[in-house]
Amino acid sequence: MATAVAAASFVISGAGLGTVALAEVAQVRTPPQGVLAEPLGGSGEALYPAFEGWGPIKDGSSVLLLGYFNRNKDQSLDIPIGPDNRIEPGGPDFGQPTHFHPGRQYGVFAIPVPKDLGTKRLTWTLTANGHTSTVSFWTNPPYWIDFFKNTANGNEPPRIKVAEAGPEYMGPPRERFVQTLSGAVGQPVTLTAWAADQPPTTVFESTPPGGAAAGREPAARPSGATEPPPAIIGGRVISGGAAPGGGGGAAARERRGDFRVLWKKYRGPGTVKIADQTLALENGGDARKFVEARTTATFSAPGTYWLRAQVNDSSGDGGGGDQCCWTTIHVVVNVK
Repeated sequence: MATAVAAASFVISGAGLGTVALAEVAQVRTPPQGVLAEPLGGSGEALYPAFEGWGPIKDGSSVLLLGYFNRNKDQSLDIPIGPDNRIEPGGPDFGQPTHFHPGRQYGVFAIPVPKDLGTKRLTWTLTANGHTSTVSFWTNPPYWIDFFKNTANGNEPPRIKVAEAGPEYMGPPRERFVQTLSGAVGQPVTLTAWAADQPPTTVFESTPPGGAAAGREPAARPSGATEPPPAIIGGRVISGGAAPGGGGGAAARERRGDFRVLWKKYRGPGTVKIADQTLALENGGDARKFVEARTTATFSAPGTYWLRAQVNDSSGDGGGGDQCCWTTIHVVVNVK
């Protein structure tokens, strides 16, 4: 596990945490050191870009995986591509989000590693609420990730497709978007996906023998298990933030072997109301059995929107602190 979150300039490590490097910050108004360890604010707080790591994808090429940490628990942020939301050199638009949800959002987009990247670095700069933060990233060997296999338990990411007979997607988003839909303001647009998953191949003592795959009632996940573990910096705890999709009751109901599809706004000029933002699915641990996940999205203004679908398995959000195993795709909706 390796994650770099823009903040002050220090590195932490510890049992169960792997290594978390906190990158340097470009200062217009620099958040004070240690601000990540403070409780989340309601609004007016900083927004940090995060480098999750890099590694190969299924076609043999490599991608750089990024997310962010919005410390405003009550404030979503819209930051258009430009001076306040840019990746350089070569940008400013590398497919990053312009809508930022509260809390820690893992692996929301990926950048194919340019063939000529070499030892050069890319830098993502975000300015929000008067704070400017940056994170620089490159193919730094300590940040290499196997996106497709958790070596501890054999877990693999869920798979998703947007047409029943269409291609399957697994792991980081290798395309900027995989589907284009059309709609009208105020009219629900149907979002349909099919997803499949299988339990980890290694079952630990907390799981009854056979787990979900054997058709036995699996053990309930501990409360909050969908949230990533906190990081500890200098003896202080950094919360991983709110679990996408709410956690809470949904998290309590989630069982080992279950998986969920979460839909969220990623880009667009207006608000988006998603009827069922989180869809909990079960396929009995049968990796070949795809389950339909259908909901609708309603848009408040005309324009081009990007939506992000993230599929989490029993490892939870952010892979439970690892960077394996979940899957992300993006869908474009043109709204008149």
